[in-house]
Amino acid sequence: MQSTPAPRAALLTLLVTSLGSFMVLLDGSIIFVALPEIQHDLDARISDLQWTVDGYTLPFAALMLTAGTVGDRFGRKRAFLVGLVLFLAGSAVCGFAPGAAWLVAGRVVQGLGAAAINTGSLALLVSTFTDPAGRAKAIGIWTAVSGVSLALGPLVGGVLIEAFSWQAIFLVNLPIGALALLLGVPGLAESRNPQAGHLDIRGQVLVVGGLFCLVMGLIQGEGAGWGSPLILSLLIGAALLLTAFLVVEKRGSEPLLPLDLFRDRTFSAACTVAALLGFVIVGAMFFMAQYFQSVQDRSALDAGLRLLPLTLGIFLFSPPASRIAGRIGPRAPVIVGAAVVTAGFLLLTAIEPASAYGAVWWRLALVGAGIGCMFAPLTLAVMSSVPPQRAGLGSSMINTMRITGFTAGAAVLGTIMLTGFKGRIAEALAALGVPADAGRGIAEQVGGAGALAGSGDQGPTDLPVPGERFAAAVDASFVGSIHVVFLVCAGCTVAAALITAVFMKRGRPEAPAAPPPGARAEAENG
Repeated sequence: MQSTPAPRAALLTLLVTSLGSFMVLLDGSIIFVALPEIQHDLDARISDLQWTVDGYTLPFAALMLTAGTVGDRFGRKRAFLVGLVLFLAGSAVCGFAPGAAWLVAGRVVQGLGAAAINTGSLALLVSTFTDPAGRAKAIGIWTAVSGVSLALGPLVGGVLIEAFSWQAIFLVNLPIGALALLLGVPGLAESRNPQAGHLDIRGQVLVVGGLFCLVMGLIQGEGAGWGSPLILSLLIGAALLLTAFLVVEKRGSEPLLPLDLFRDRTFSAACTVAALLGFVIVGAMFFMAQYFQSVQDRSALDAGLRLLPLTLGIFLFSPPASRIAGRIGPRAPVIVGAAVVTAGFLLLTAIEPASAYGAVWWRLALVGAGIGCMFAPLTLAVMSSVPPQRAGLGSSMINTMRITGFTAGAAVLGTIMLTGFKGRIAEALAALGVPADAGRGIAEQVGGAGALAGSGDQGPTDLPVPGERFAAAVDASFVGSIHVVFLVCAGCTVAAALITAVFMKRGRPEAPAAPPPGARAEAENG
C-alpha cells in the first residue's frame, strides 16, 4: 500500500469500495433465511419469493456490463455513488414494504444500484492502485471482504431477524451505505477512460427484455398454465429478443457482449460452468433455508447457523483452490469441485422432514466445499484466456454469467419444485382417503404456499383430514420435491465437470500476451 502516491486516499478508496461490495454481496445471501419470514408476514406465494430473489439478480446481471461502460465514460466515482444512492433507496423501500409487490420493486432498485456498485468499486480500485503490488493487495482485501459477506449473510440475517424482524436485513444497509457516501463523496478520486466506447443501447434493451420475458414466463408458467397465451407469448418473446441480441452483438462495432471472446474454448467453458455454478447455489441455499425454517420449524437464526457448513465451505476452500489452480491450472480443481458438489447433492436427496442435523450438516459441507473448489479457479481460467487490455471485460463477464445462472436457478428450480409439490400433495391426500377431485383442488389451492401450506396461516380451513396428518403430508411432499431439485442440481454439476474436461485447457494458465501499443490505459482502467 505504501507504494501508492497518496496512501491515505488509497486506503480510503479501499474502505469505501469494500463497504459497497460488502452490502451488495451480503444482500445476495442474507435474503435466503428471510424468505420464510417474508412469506409468513406478507402472505406471499412461492412465486413471490422467486421474484424477491430474481428482482435483485436480474437487473444486477443484465446491467453489469453497461454499468462498467457508463463508469468509464462519465466517471467511475459518479457511477459508484449513484449506485450507492439507488441501493439505499431500494433498501428503504424493501424495509418498509407493505406487501410483496412493493418488496419486489425495492429489490429491483437494489439490483440497479448493485450493478453500478460492483463494477464501479473494482474499477475505482484499479485506477487508484496503479502499482502491481499495491493493486494485488487491494483487490485481495476487496475479494476477501466480499467472500466474508457472502459466507456470513445467512448468519447475519438470522441474528437481525431474531433480534428485530425481516425488515432489518434491508434497513441495516442504510447506516453502512450512509457511511460509504459520507466518506466517498469527498474522499474518492474521479477517473475516466477517454478511450471508452459508446453505450450499446440496442443490445442492452434487447438483453433486459429477453431475460425479463424468460424469467417471467418461467415463474408464472405453473400458475397461468404452460399452454396459456400469456406464457407462450413471454417464452416466444424471450427467444426472439435474445436471438436479436446475439445478432446485434455480432454485427455491432462496439458490442455490449463481444462474442469473439467465446472463440477461446477455455473462456467459453469457464463462463458456462460459472452460470451452472450460480444455478446450483440457489438450489442449495433457497430450499435448504426453507427446509430448516418451514419444515423443521427452526428460527431464522437457527437456520443461518445450520447453513454455515455450506457458506463457510465456499469461503474456506476458495483460497487453497486458487493457489492450486495457479500451480497446476484451473481444470483439475474445477472437475474435482464439481464431483464433490454432485456427491453432496445426491446425498441430500436422502434427507427426510425429521432428519437430525447430524445427518445433514456434512452433506451441506460437501456442497459448499465443492463450490469453493470451483469458484476461484473459474475466474483464473477466464482471466488467463483474455489479453490484459480486456481483463476488466473478462472479469465482468464471469460475474455476469454467475449472476445470470443465479437468476435462472431461482426461476427454474422454483418452478420444478412447485410442479412436483402440487402433484405430491394430491397423491398424499388420495392415500389418506380424500377423493381425487377434492385432493387436486386442495393441491391447487395451497401449492403456491410451499411448506407453509401445512401451517394454519396459509393452509386450507376446511380440511377433509385431521390437520396434523395434512401438515405431515405437506412436509413430506415439500421434501420430496426438493429431492428432485437436488437431482437437477447434481445433473448440472455433472455437466459442468464434462464441459470442463472436454473444453478447458490442461496445465498452468499461460501468461497473457502483452497488450498492443496504446492499450495500456484500457488495461489499467478495466
